[in-house]
Amino acid sequence: MCIIFFKFDPRPVSKNAYRLILAANRDEFYSRPSKLADFWGNNNEILSGLDMEEGKEGGTWLGISTRGKLAALTNYLQPQLDWQARGRGTYGLSNALLETPWRKLCFGKQLFLEAVERSQALPKDVLIADLLDVLNNEEAQLPDPAIEDQGGEYVQPMLSKYAAVCVRCPGYGTRTNTIILVDADGHVTFTERSMMDKDLSRWETRTYEFTLQN
Repeated sequence: MCIIFFKFDPRPVSKNAYRLILAANRDEFYSRPSKLADFWGNNNEILSGLDMEEGKEGGTWLGISTRGKLAALTNYLQPQLDWQARGRGTYGLSNALLETPWRKLCFGKQLFLEAVERSQALPKDVLIADLLDVLNNEEAQLPDPAIEDQGGEYVQPMLSKYAAVCVRCPGYGTRTNTIILVDADGHVTFTERSMMDKDLSRWETRTYEFTLQN
């Protein structure tokens, strides 16, 4: 279970606006080995965390290249695909198709939109803090027939935990928060907040900044 909110505007009118504001949670087993975000690839052109589970080493859940290519994934609870391309706008994605109206997705998207609407007036560090608050909201959004129907028996035992933006279950849950900001000049700020040593009381925050290459 993961969740992603993003606002995309490739040609913002204001110099104080952002081309991209993205806030994402990685939900995973706390014991699954991974590396914290860093630059890697042939020319250190990709910034992301890395999955280090045996047999799956080198994959990632969210990353951005220095040329502006971005990829993200979530687990998916049913075998359907949506190939429809999307343009500028504000979107939410959890463990279904883009914009599937799960209550936690709608709730989180509203909190995200409130932060985005203030973004041009806020210092960058304050905006990042506000977005991290969105990602760490643990209010369960129940009842939610949509998530119950899609998840079926798999999700029923943990529904009250899965139904929040920030998931907290024994041994599993939100272990990484990521914020990506791309401003009107193509300057990227990538902030990752990660749980350390499977300990909910220990977190490390890293921030990387670079300018997109042409």
